[in-house]
Amino acid sequence: MSSVSTYLYQIISPILMIFGTAGSIINIIVFSQKNLRKNPCSIYFIAYNIVNFMYIYFSLLPQTMSSGYNIDYTTSSIVICRLYFYAIFVLNALSSYYLVLASIDRTLITSSNALTRQRSTCRLAYICIGIGTLFWILFHIHALIFTNIVQAGPNVKVCAPQRGTHNTFTTYYNIIEEIIVISLMLIFGISYIKNIRNLGRIQVHTVSVSATRANQIHGSNSFSRKDRQWILMLLMETTIYAVCVGPFAFYLIYLQITLNEIKSTESLQLQNMIYNILIFTSAIPFCTGCYTNLIVSKTFRAEVKKIFSWIKIFNTR
Repeated sequence: MSSVSTYLYQIISPILMIFGTAGSIINIIVFSQKNLRKNPCSIYFIAYNIVNFMYIYFSLLPQTMSSGYNIDYTTSSIVICRLYFYAIFVLNALSSYYLVLASIDRTLITSSNALTRQRSTCRLAYICIGIGTLFWILFHIHALIFTNIVQAGPNVKVCAPQRGTHNTFTTYYNIIEEIIVISLMLIFGISYIKNIRNLGRIQVHTVSVSATRANQIHGSNSFSRKDRQWILMLLMETTIYAVCVGPFAFYLIYLQITLNEIKSTESLQLQNMIYNILIFTSAIPFCTGCYTNLIVSKTFRAEVKKIFSWIKIFNTR
């Protein structure tokens, strides 16, 4: 059974890392373009992809080396062990936090209320990113203190939270965090989709109004094609996140419920295999954003073409 997760990390994970690295870099370059970075959602996406890039090498790479190639350098030093867990906590929290911020921004910008729409600004985006990043960096300092290299079996050492209170806290924190994040994404996703439908009704209603009045209403409630593409990109990101990360949260709940049950060796092996597979699937959202953006956004595709055309021109000189 363990061979399934081993092959997954030996073969699929390196491929995912390559695509994820390239995708994150392309996303950062595209969203940093002058015509896009004026949009607050672009700022959130830049921050999101920077964190995703870091997650690939601070979390997915060590997990790949450990589960796929039996090379666990996190157990070589207590400093490396604690930094590893700290990075996982911080980067995972920041990634989902930026997605939630982007969802809130899209809810604001799709509102039929002009004052609400005006709250969607680049200044607010920078403030929220700065304050939130500082908060999560400080909040997860516990991982630098209560993480140790523990003996998991004969000649087997693992980097893990301290057994007891901190281990219990870590488990429940992961469960609660993912449930809250997915719930917020769902709530704000429904909100901005509902707002878009309401804007559509308002624009249809202007047909029966005088031309001058219609233009005024349209100007205050119009929703551009680019804005719709931002919505589609965000919707894809949040959907993939929920689908890939949600099962891991539910599995942690199952592990807590069955914590005191006596399990056979086969059951423990199966449990460990499922855990490793779900850890892998929870890393997928960090690597796929660029490719879903290419599918749903014409503007994104155009910007990518420009970038590659510049590279081609530069190489021919």
